[in-house]
Amino acid sequence: MRARIYRQSKPSTQSGQAGTHTWVLDYGQNRPRHIDTLMGWTGSTDTPSQLRLQFPDQDSAVAYATREGIAFDIEIPAPRIRRPKAYADNFRYDRIQNWTH
Repeated sequence: MRARIYRQSKPSTQSGQAGTHTWVLDYGQNRPRHIDTLMGWTGSTDTPSQLRLQFPDQDSAVAYATREGIAFDIEIPAPRIRRPKAYADNFRYDRIQNWTH
């Protein structure tokens, strides 16, 4: 399985950008998970699939993967489009939609 290098996205429940500037290397899952017969928990003997490595930039993540001989795919994030809004625009005289409460 190939590793995946990507930058974390912004949480949908938050408006801030904290934690979205680091690049992450996730290993793929090489072996299937199994269910423990005694407890019923899901387990795995594939330790690398449980690892998540964080890097400050994309170049250092790619350098690590090539140095360790890990096959990888890079997911480039889509640019974020910010539309500035002002509260006063709700009360403009040339507003297109009707103002409702």
